[in-house]
Amino acid sequence: MSTSIDDSSAAQGSVPRHVAIIMDGNNRWAKKRLMPGVAGHKAGVDAVRAVVETSAKAGVEVLTLFAFSSENWRRPENEVSALMQLFVLALQREVKKLHKNNIRLKVMGDLSAFSEKIQGLVAESEAMTKDNDAMTLVVAANYGGQWDIAQAARRMAEEVQAGRMQPADITEHTLHKYTWLSEFPAPDLMIRTGGEQRISNFMLWQTAYAEFFFSDVLWPDFKEKEYQKALDAFASRTRRFGRTDDQLKETQNGD
Repeated sequence: MSTSIDDSSAAQGSVPRHVAIIMDGNNRWAKKRLMPGVAGHKAGVDAVRAVVETSAKAGVEVLTLFAFSSENWRRPENEVSALMQLFVLALQREVKKLHKNNIRLKVMGDLSAFSEKIQGLVAESEAMTKDNDAMTLVVAANYGGQWDIAQAARRMAEEVQAGRMQPADITEHTLHKYTWLSEFPAPDLMIRTGGEQRISNFMLWQTAYAEFFFSDVLWPDFKEKEYQKALDAFASRTRRFGRTDDQLKETQNGD
């Protein structure tokens, strides 16, 4: 199932194989309602359920959600603590639903910063769902795109030092194999909610050829209807991967 990030044979269908989402706007959603920030994060769980369900129905193979970045540790201590508690609750309550619906869970990021309880729950959840094949849900937690590339480079350096790899062997294709999620197709569609138009250090390597969709809707309100707008926008775009329109037509005609 693995593919390089610039694989021009990637699916040209109307449904993206891999959707990645930056779930932004929880705090602003809560602030508008004069509620504490954690209330927005709790409300965001409903949007997660809606997007997971819609993805599965649409035929998306992989859905990756940016839940907690490596930069989020800088937030107020009470908010970080509340987010950790919410993470625990989600792992305890939601994973059984994923398993029931034949959805695999994978958590992407440096888990060493989390408590032993969270690390244990992640391991249990991944083990429970590892053989499910209807769809894969990836949750990015304590993840950063630059960290991802750096850890891949470090692992390759260790391979060179051990004599298992030569410097000349290092290409964009081999580096890709050492990044997170290399077993999956690269994201076809990257969505960010909340009105911001940046990717905030999320999957920098993997989204090299992704289509981008920015929504003004705050994450807790990003349900089936809004998500479908992003899927429809993707379906209307032409993905060239460096080729011309004429070359695409030749490929589609089988010439």
